[in-house]
Amino acid sequence: MSNINELYNQVLKDHRSFPRNKGLVDDSSYKTLKAKNPSCGDSITVQIKIENGIIKDIRHEGTGCAICCSSASVMSEVLKNKTIEEANSIIHDFYELIKGNLPKDEDRLEDAIVYVNIHNFPPRAKCATLAWRGIDTILNTSKEGEENYE
Repeated sequence: MSNINELYNQVLKDHRSFPRNKGLVDDSSYKTLKAKNPSCGDSITVQIKIENGIIKDIRHEGTGCAICCSSASVMSEVLKNKTIEEANSIIHDFYELIKGNLPKDEDRLEDAIVYVNIHNFPPRAKCATLAWRGIDTILNTSKEGEENYE
């Protein structure tokens, strides 16, 4: 168990200090959604560019705790260059992981696997899933704008 905790700390610190794909772009080919959790104050805007059914780019920008911001960075790497179908499946596996259920293929989650013990801290599950829920909303409803997730 200490190995996963060490990996968690390492990944969280790395993605919090050096976030990947951070910063929004002014490009109408991107779909944008601001995901907010009013109960804790986390607020992440996510952008996604899809071409021919493949996620070509994911961007994020926002404020929140280390878990929220690092998870957004991890998500942007894990889902990039995936088909919409693959992304939906990975998002589902991540949600299950957050609930404490290990996916059949842990490798698909890449660095997101480090959030495996978040289910032990239920209020933090919302932090870890906020950016993922924003992308999920865009992918499955085409909704843009702003969405509150409590």
